[in-house]
Amino acid sequence: MAEKLDMFCYQCSQTVGGTGCTVQGVCGKTATVARLQDNLLLATKGLSAYLYHARELGYTDTEIDAFLERVFYTTFTNVNFDADDLVRFAIEAGETSLRTMRLLKKAHIDTYGEPVPTQVPTGTVKGHAIIVTGHGLKALEELLKQTEGKGINVYTHSEMLPAHGYPGLKKYKHLVGNLGKAWFDQKKLFSEIPAAILGTSNCVLLPKDDYKDRMFTTGPAKLPGVKHISGYDYSAVIEKALSLPELPDAPGEVTLTTGFSLATLLPLKDKIKKLVEEGKISHFFLVGGCDSPLKKASYYREFVKALPKDTVVLTLACGKFRINDLDLGDIEGIPRLIDLGQCNDSIVAIDFAVALADLFGVGVNDLPLTLILSWMEQKAVAILWSLLSLNIKGIYLGPILPAWVNDDILKVLQDNYDLRLIGDPQEDIARILAT
Repeated sequence: MAEKLDMFCYQCSQTVGGTGCTVQGVCGKTATVARLQDNLLLATKGLSAYLYHARELGYTDTEIDAFLERVFYTTFTNVNFDADDLVRFAIEAGETSLRTMRLLKKAHIDTYGEPVPTQVPTGTVKGHAIIVTGHGLKALEELLKQTEGKGINVYTHSEMLPAHGYPGLKKYKHLVGNLGKAWFDQKKLFSEIPAAILGTSNCVLLPKDDYKDRMFTTGPAKLPGVKHISGYDYSAVIEKALSLPELPDAPGEVTLTTGFSLATLLPLKDKIKKLVEEGKISHFFLVGGCDSPLKKASYYREFVKALPKDTVVLTLACGKFRINDLDLGDIEGIPRLIDLGQCNDSIVAIDFAVALADLFGVGVNDLPLTLILSWMEQKAVAILWSLLSLNIKGIYLGPILPAWVNDDILKVLQDNYDLRLIGDPQEDIARILAT
């Protein structure tokens, strides 16, 4: 059942369904129309985040800009009350999100090189430290340039982990590792480690007092009581890092592997096809998405741990931190756990799935491939509609439904795309592998 959430009607300035609401009266807006409009706004927020980072690197697209213009005109000025048309508009949002992710991926590869599989330590190295969180590779690059030779080690956190796979970033020897996991562990992590902190994008949390004075934001990220840096002069972050105690030499318990790009995967496709035809690989799973601190999110780790050893797991976004410390081994040299990168790197998974479908001469929906996605925020909405725009069916979604989904919208998604809600890990695996 979809989680209920009151939606604000911009036309009659009331809560849809609340006291004074003129639903189906003066403005003619129904709760479903309001939710579909909110869905468009959320998808547009996610799309805009990717576009922002592409623009940082000098990459733009006027067609994407034109789409954003139409979304805001449609949703904020209430010119469209047609629920069916708003669903079609959401599909277009998914298509535009695909275009935006491709633009950003091109920007990253052109600027920093094609990612390569890279092992990333998770402990600390003796010396002063700066932790970088968020999604901004441009900010990380500028910080690495400015800290070179200053006796400061730089660590990634959460969605910055894939930075270690880019040749243009991994060349900096003082980019020494990754600390912590998904975005919601930052209050505990930042309190425990006496390092300077740079937040580069969304997924920064309101800071605790014990580290507020050593945290900085840059770009679109801003927090109350935290110094914001306009532009890319990070001298204040460097000064703070040098004033703090050095971290000890304390190796982590696990080493993570990231950096599996399309250029790494495509040369393996013939071998993968052979292993599938020989029955040595039975199924592929994409397990990832936007992680959440909800107890139900433990499903994803339990799911992967219960998978048969003849399956391969692709993962990406911060949802990978539920599983990327697991040692799943390999199948004749093909890793069973493959980290494709940030949430925007969903385009790598999509293009790889299309390449496999072409290789086997089938449609993507006919591949032995199932998507098990976690949902939390607006970029996840954009990615979900990207997948639906490609008519990908049978997606498992959780740990809860997006709040903009009511019973009517859920029925459309289930009837048209066979969208499924996660349940018991063992039962879901049995159902998937039985088909």
